[in-house]
Amino acid sequence: MNYLERLKSDAKRFHSIVCMGMDPVLEDIPIREKASKAIVAFYEEILNSIINQKVFPAAVKPNYAFYAQYGMDGLEALCHLIALYQREGFLVILDVKRGDIGKTAEAYAKECFEFFSADAVTLSPYMGFDSIAPFILNYPAKGAYVLVKTSNVSSSEIQDVAVNGMPLYLHVCKKIIEWDCPGLGAVVGATFHEQLEQVLHSIAMSGKEIPLLIPGIGTQGGDVKKVVQSLCAQSDFRIHRINSSSAINYAYKRFSGMHYAKAAVHALKELNEEINALVGEY
Repeated sequence: MNYLERLKSDAKRFHSIVCMGMDPVLEDIPIREKASKAIVAFYEEILNSIINQKVFPAAVKPNYAFYAQYGMDGLEALCHLIALYQREGFLVILDVKRGDIGKTAEAYAKECFEFFSADAVTLSPYMGFDSIAPFILNYPAKGAYVLVKTSNVSSSEIQDVAVNGMPLYLHVCKKIIEWDCPGLGAVVGATFHEQLEQVLHSIAMSGKEIPLLIPGIGTQGGDVKKVVQSLCAQSDFRIHRINSSSAINYAYKRFSGMHYAKAAVHALKELNEEINALVGEY
């Protein structure tokens, strides 16, 4: 099964296209232990609640920086959690945003796919195909999402710059189409809906299946309904993943008195139901 087939299969299996971000912030984790123990206990309890309540994400996305900020303790927790969630059948997208060339890119790819055993990664395209190739050519069964139009406000300072009459993010999108590698996808933020539609249109016109990883809903304010309607209109929605991190991880802050794991699954269920009401059958 290649990466695209895995995305479709998991969407149907879990009845979801939600990607649950896993971004540990010790100050927000209500467990008083050293970093590695607190982080693992927090996400293990959420996983147990996911399984017990049978409310599933279609993937999880740990952000490398949130673990690395705690040094070896954090990285130890990252390794443990990747293995833990994969054992339960969840696809793991390691959010590392790597971007380098030659032997360095090869080393980063080896780190992500052999040391951490991730199923997919996020990559920066600034250094061109040299920085992408080791991830997709050396590991053809894996996935890689290239930053195209990110969800942060200042992304326009670079990504919207016009080059030959076209915004840079569309040039990057067209390069992904041109590279035509299985498992190669794009990161496009929900906070810029017009740009998301342009990217989807470019992909649809190419006739290719290119999966999107879509951050920016929840606390960043992206409109889930608009995103889902656009995905369903332009492509097979099952290959895409809509990411939500802190709105799920720390949902206990919104649901007063609810245990953090139960609150996280409740937030996940709400998001699944909102999306599934729009997509119909898997």
